[in-house]
Amino acid sequence: MGVQVRQAMAGLAISLLSAPAMADWTMNMTPGVTAVSNEIFNLHMTILWICVVIGVIVFAVMFWSIFAHRKSRGAKPANFHENTTVEILWTVVPILILVGMAIPATSTLVKMYDTEASDLDIMITGYQWRWRYDYIGEDYGFFSSMSTSWDEIYNRTEKGENYLLEVDNPLVIPAGKKVRFLMTANDVIHSWWVPAFAVKKDTIPGFINEAWTRVDKPGIYRGQCAELCGKDHAFMPIVVKVVPPDEYNDWLEAQKEAAARERELTSKDWSLAELVERGQRVYAAQCVACHGAEGRGNPPIFPALRGNERMLGDLQWHLGVLVNGVRGTAMQAYGDQLSEVDLAAVVTFTRNALGNNQGDMVTPLEVRDFKNAQQ
Repeated sequence: MGVQVRQAMAGLAISLLSAPAMADWTMNMTPGVTAVSNEIFNLHMTILWICVVIGVIVFAVMFWSIFAHRKSRGAKPANFHENTTVEILWTVVPILILVGMAIPATSTLVKMYDTEASDLDIMITGYQWRWRYDYIGEDYGFFSSMSTSWDEIYNRTEKGENYLLEVDNPLVIPAGKKVRFLMTANDVIHSWWVPAFAVKKDTIPGFINEAWTRVDKPGIYRGQCAELCGKDHAFMPIVVKVVPPDEYNDWLEAQKEAAARERELTSKDWSLAELVERGQRVYAAQCVACHGAEGRGNPPIFPALRGNERMLGDLQWHLGVLVNGVRGTAMQAYGDQLSEVDLAAVVTFTRNALGNNQGDMVTPLEVRDFKNAQQ
């Protein structure tokens, strides 16, 4: 037995012995948790096996022909111009196969695109790099951002079980209800993808795509942005929490009450220390990816906030950059993304932390007046 043959046999034996350790490893699709996702999986498997059968037949005929009609047996190539029967067969048979696959595929596609008669409509808007969910007709919406710590990302601490797949505010939907998603984007093209739902749709600025799902089993389901949307594309996870309808109704009412209380904070008499404390949390969630934990940035693309004379010299200019963004740069407009309280807090924080010590502050009421003056 040759050396190469022995090595191949040893490799096969090792692979077989290690098979139990790879029991969870698979290259196939997953059935998902919805009726449509299961139908897509079954369709995939049906067409896969049709292709396998076709491949086996074609290669079997090819290898048999090579073996049975080889030159060493004295085979002579046939000399003919055409065969009408063969041409009819290799035209009709593929057509029948394609029609046979198209019938179940069309039925599945019709179900995938049937977004009518929904029980709940949710607007999904992609931002760099977070998602906004607005519950249509409920006057309630929120942003969902990745909550994986930067210590994990930069290997300063051990990575968690759901590394890069955890958020501060998951999307919550009721079990057993048809939920329609209306999808768009604020800046660049993103893609909202939850494999367990078999939902993957591009979110395109100025355009609205539709998708839907009905999840009967409560649980937590995770996904990601599936479009290369920029520098932090990998930091844009999706978490959907499916709960019983009664629990969903209680959650929605509690969130609407909390949002109302948050709006009332605009009129609160804030102190510098309170704004700095809140601003630190806002900065960690919204700004640290570009400007760094210590505010040193990554010039010239992401300028440093530490010791930035222009920012520290003019509070109104500083506020305007945060509210309106900077055209032609990566600096987004946060005027519609953050509340007046969070805008005031992060401006105050960056002027009194990160190595800066201006001693001044901007209040939520001043932020509201600034935004109103621009309208």
